[in-house]
Amino acid sequence: MKNQDQARFLFGISLSDRPRWQQFLICSSGFFFGYLVNGICEEYVYNRLQFSYGWYFTFVQGFVYIALIYLQGFTTKQIVNPWKTYVKLSAVLMGSQGLTKGSLAWLNYPAQIMFKSTKVLPVMLMGAFVPGLRRRYPIHEYISAMFLVIGLILFTLADAQTSPNFSIAGVIMISGSLVMDAFLGNLQEAIFTVNPDTSQTEMLFCSTVVGLPFLLPPMILTGELFKAWNSCYEHPYVYGVLVFEAMATYVGQVSVLSLIALFGAATTAMITTARKAVTLLLSYMIFTKPLTDQHGTGLLLIAMGIMMKMLPEHKAPGRSAVAKHGRSLKAGKSPVTNEKGSEVEEERSLV
Repeated sequence: MKNQDQARFLFGISLSDRPRWQQFLICSSGFFFGYLVNGICEEYVYNRLQFSYGWYFTFVQGFVYIALIYLQGFTTKQIVNPWKTYVKLSAVLMGSQGLTKGSLAWLNYPAQIMFKSTKVLPVMLMGAFVPGLRRRYPIHEYISAMFLVIGLILFTLADAQTSPNFSIAGVIMISGSLVMDAFLGNLQEAIFTVNPDTSQTEMLFCSTVVGLPFLLPPMILTGELFKAWNSCYEHPYVYGVLVFEAMATYVGQVSVLSLIALFGAATTAMITTARKAVTLLLSYMIFTKPLTDQHGTGLLLIAMGIMMKMLPEHKAPGRSAVAKHGRSLKAGKSPVTNEKGSEVEEERSLV
């Protein structure tokens, strides 16, 4: 059964019976709201209070997620996928976070921005290798992603005080993080595609429950667990900020999973990448900072990338399509067009 035929809801709002543009607007709005509040809270906790305990804060955030999911009435009886699927998903997620945090010691901020801004490209490339997905994109979508990436790098680095500083160790770690991110988004989409009954709530609940134990070793080995516990004990109001941040981020996370289920990992990666530019642009508008020519060039390239992404794709059925259909039937697979800009082969197992 096709993924788009399944009933999808976002906090009680039905998505399945709405036009595609309304689905996109609702999910994107939830994502932007959640991560806008998240950015404000992180600014307060990390910069104002000087509490840089990323692992511990993620750990606390996970328990808030579980509590919110239970308050929504979710139970383990509603889980439709085997737990081993989420063990793999959580391992990739924790690996991505660990490599990203580890690279902070080797790369400066401009260098990190340059690498993380390219996330959409490995997501698109990795889609061809993920079992249950095997996605290939038309050439104009790769060009669209390139415009978006270059535009975002130009915009975010327009007023950087220092030049990007690279080191071999940092480059290896941040590159590993990008590979993990690419695999993560595509694996999430593959789970939704292979088993359309998977809900966004199930995926967030299971990956959180399985992922929490992965956070303990780095916290204990680095001593962050005890330092963060003592600091938060002395300033208990920090927990209030963390809970509020986690509630907002929860909205953003469920919205992101809705985008992946409905539009695919690559489109979602483009939206999450463009969010950085939108957030920066809002800060310039609110605080009336001057925009330079480099800002303008970056915004122009971002707009070109988004417009190219929105171009409709016209495919004329030809001999290659008929041949592909025949090969799929011989292999025991049914070709499924999922309205995300490409065709995937429906498989019944995730390796």
